Amino acid sequence: MPSHVSWVDYDRHERDRMTRMLALFSQKEARDELGIGAIRDSIADQLFPGTSTIQTRVRYMLFVPWVYQELERGRVPTADVARKARRAETELMVPLLDEQESGVLGRVARGDLKRLPSAVYWAGLQSWGICLFDGSQDQYHRAFDRLHAQRASVRRRDDADLHGSLALTWHPGLPEPPHEFPQNLSFALSAAEAIYLRDRICERHPTSLLAWLGRSGLDVPEVDAPWLHPHRADFEEEQRELLHHGKVFSETMHGAALLYNLQLAELRRSDELVQAHRDSLTAWLDDRRANHEELHAWDVLRFWHLTMNHGHNITERTRRFVEGWVEIARGLPADLATAAPARTLVKNRERSLKGARSRFDNARALDQWSGSAGLLRLTYRWDNASRFLRDLNAGLQGAR
Repeated sequence: MPSHVSWVDYDRHERDRMTRMLALFSQKEARDELGIGAIRDSIADQLFPGTSTIQTRVRYMLFVPWVYQELERGRVPTADVARKARRAETELMVPLLDEQESGVLGRVARGDLKRLPSAVYWAGLQSWGICLFDGSQDQYHRAFDRLHAQRASVRRRDDADLHGSLALTWHPGLPEPPHEFPQNLSFALSAAEAIYLRDRICERHPTSLLAWLGRSGLDVPEVDAPWLHPHRADFEEEQRELLHHGKVFSETMHGAALLYNLQLAELRRSDELVQAHRDSLTAWLDDRRANHEELHAWDVLRFWHLTMNHGHNITERTRRFVEGWVEIARGLPADLATAAPARTLVKNRERSLKGARSRFDNARALDQWSGSAGLLRLTYRWDNASRFLRDLNAGLQGAR
């Protein structure tokens, strides 16, 4: 159940106070303060493989290979490739910004951009089988001289087909860039590009929810989480099961994040923040009471079976913390804000993760707390995946 805040605009002081509170809770603070990121990422990678929370638009999955293919064709030496790739990638911003496209990486930083599109999308390109180079981006840069030599050797043998060669770095079916590339760019996919990207996802990750939604051609709804999708009942059984577990985990662990922030507000001695976080925690507890049957029926052992051994290290300490919080949440204490076992569990967890940098013991770390940390509800990259799917659907319209 979503929380809502409303007030009567009596005076300027009250209006300013509520404006600050709304700004606080509208922050998308995604840091993993309580060490559950491995669980979150395990679920996200199964549902929406190749995505990340810092990706924006799916056509970057083509822009990056096109940039590097041009550098390979130009036989750029290893010593120059990183510099020339950066220049080429930053130059992509200009036509995209000219078209007033949303989702442009580097819109603010421009040439000072710390993470280039290639770094943001590299893992996704490998996951979808678009990048065939088996190594990091830096290793790829260092391999340019060797790749040029391997290709020269192939040409000397009069073997024009590089398919299957170690020198093949990009999927052979990759669409050609538009003739004007990199000018007159937009994020709009052609039909051929959309089909290619959809087929890459479906071939490499056929059982994922991302592949199912890509194949379905369904409109992507404006919902806050994947379990709110109006066609959820039509998903594959395995996808529905993982979504159910992800939903219960997200809703349950949100309470721990709220209690963490409440305790920090108390340390800060901010009456305003204490009241705001206490109200949110009370609303969360009321919601859990209204849905107590779902939490009590949750099969935590099955949850671990679905999330462990999927490329992320979910430690025994993490499991004990989650199970301890689930037990507390199932008990539905009358006042969770003052429940000693809950407060101790959350405090000890943060201390075990941060050591001397714990906000409970380090005054400087507490001073750096913005008033809200780790409160973004887990939706397993749904925002990013849904935007990718909208881009794909728009391109696929031209193929129908």
